[in-house]
Amino acid sequence: MKLARLGDVGSEQPVVVTPTGFLDARSVTDDYTNAFFSSGGIKTLRQQVEAGSLPELSGASELRVGAPIARPSAVICIGMNYAAHAAESGSEPPEVPIMFLKTPNTVVGPNDAVTIPRGSVKTDWEVELGVVIGQRASYLDSPAGALKHVAGFVTTNDVSERDFQLSVSGGQWSKGKCAPGFNPTGPWLVTPEEVDHGNLLVRSWVNGEARQNSTTADMIFSVEHIVWHLSQYLALEPGDLVLTGTPEGVALSGKFPYLTGGDIVEIEVEGLGRQRQLFVGHPS
Repeated sequence: MKLARLGDVGSEQPVVVTPTGFLDARSVTDDYTNAFFSSGGIKTLRQQVEAGSLPELSGASELRVGAPIARPSAVICIGMNYAAHAAESGSEPPEVPIMFLKTPNTVVGPNDAVTIPRGSVKTDWEVELGVVIGQRASYLDSPAGALKHVAGFVTTNDVSERDFQLSVSGGQWSKGKCAPGFNPTGPWLVTPEEVDHGNLLVRSWVNGEARQNSTTADMIFSVEHIVWHLSQYLALEPGDLVLTGTPEGVALSGKFPYLTGGDIVEIEVEGLGRQRQLFVGHPS
């Protein structure tokens, strides 16, 4: 099942994406929030879809595509989770997952314009597999049971400002990760049974030129391991978003220029949809 949110910023409507259109999900939930996920909303929604109880949303194709989840309580990210990306960053592959945070207001629609921060000279792109938490995860016994706590998967762009991240963050990274709009998400949330999350193509382009081209099979730490590992140190809440790392092919490598106003970034995770962002210069 594919879930999406359509409409203007702050007025998005929850829908189910089908091969023929969009089903209005508002008879089940006002939005795809933590309350929706924690109350078994996906199961109820699937029952309504199978029963044919949801009407088509008129004019859906004309609406803006928002992030497929409402504002999460947390965005937790894993760094250097592909060995080749660790190498292009000048680091050895990590022995344990490296965690950092993005603020919830970084989460925007997949095709929304992204403003380059004031003073930025090193804004970068990062295609990533995103994981949406469906059930609270705290002190899980093992990675084997972790997927039961996952509501679905999304395409995400972990936009980064590398100078802020590496030069002025004191080693903590998040200053370079948290500018508003620095986490385009979507277009869809896809439930786990519909994708092989361990073997999905992840790709990116800048102004039509290929940049990243890898697969989630190359991740050092699997989705299951990441969710289990994080649960030993924090409680993952329903609706939270976990970013699982990016492959090689970013500007940080030195092979490509950083982004400037007017650049177009496209990213795609196989089966989870494609994004397209115009990067614009800061107005001041």
